Parts: sequence; structure tokens; C-alpha cells
Amino acid sequence: MAMPLLLPDVRPGEWTAELVRQLPEDGNRYEVIDGELLVSPSSSGRHQRGVFLLAERLEAFLRPHQLGLVMISPSDVEYSPRRRVQPDVYVVPLEMTGKVARDWDRVPRLLLAVEVLSPLTARYDRITKRRMYLDEGVPQYWVVDPHARLIERWTPDSDRPSVHDASIAWHPAGHAPALTIDLAACFDKVHEPFLEESGW
Repeated sequence: MAMPLLLPDVRPGEWTAELVRQLPEDGNRYEVIDGELLVSPSSSGRHQRGVFLLAERLEAFLRPHQLGLVMISPSDVEYSPRRRVQPDVYVVPLEMTGKVARDWDRVPRLLLAVEVLSPLTARYDRITKRRMYLDEGVPQYWVVDPHARLIERWTPDSDRPSVHDASIAWHPAGHAPALTIDLAACFDKVHEPFLEESGW
């Protein structure tokens, strides 16, 4: 039987990055946005497969063009004492990669942030995290929906996402060419039959 989740006695809205750092490493993902504690269970195999495939495609594009560094969760991005998150996938600008190597939780600027949906994180990803990433000036925020086989792309000036189910192009400002990802092929790999057979 699973043990109940025991958290310190902290009033709602008063969580900080420092308090989150004191929580046990128990397999859950703990994040804080504007004092609100977000708790997510460990990810499924399919979720992690989607994270890996997307990171792999981004890395293959970024490395030869020397545009930035791809990072995946679990790794922290701390914007302030009340904003500490773990994006599933994110891209750090090349000029900040040295800082990441020294102090990788304090990255003031991202080129891209991506969250891969799971049933328990959809509200956080689509609303809470979206508002925070765009407020922090992230140029593009992608919400990947493996079940619907699409990506919702948000930008700071949009009031609704653009929805991509065939392909998505990413063109970091000031750099060429663009990366184009074949989403149909990518989602086919996420949903490969052996994953079903193995219980993923």
C-alpha cells in the first residue's frame, strides 16, 4: 500500500523554492509557482519516450548550428524565490551554457520550454505553467499532447495557441534555418506497439 504524501505545514500560497528544496526525494516532482506547490507523480514510460524523442530532435538541430543546450527533467529552472519549475524539455541559449554547468538551476533566459501532458498535469501545463513561462519572456512554450498527437504552441503575444498535428517548425530569433519536426512520425514512435505490450 502506498504511503500518504506528508508535506510540511506550509500555508497555501506561501511555498518557496527553498522549502521545495527541503522536500524528500520520493519520486514525485515538486515545483512552485507564485507560492503554489505543484506535485506530480513520476512519469510514465510513454511520457518519457516523448520527452526523449523531442530532445533528440532538438539536440540534432542545435548542436551543428551552435544555438544552445537541450536539457530535460528532472532539472530545475529557478526564476525567483517563488518560481522554481522542472520543464520536461528546455533550451538554454549557447551563451549561458557555462552558467548551466556551474549553477544549472539559475537560468535567467530560455529559448524554448516544453511540457509533455499527462492526465494529472494537464491543468498545470496548460494554464499555470503557461502563464509563468510567457510572463518570464520565454519566446515559445510548447504543450505536447501524446494522446491527441499534437503540439500547442504559445508565444507571449498570443491569446490562444497555434495547434500543430502534422509538423511544427521552430526558428529561434536571429538564426537560420528552421527546425521542422515531422510530428506524425514522432508520435508513431511514442506509440510503438512494443510499448503497449510492455505495459507502457
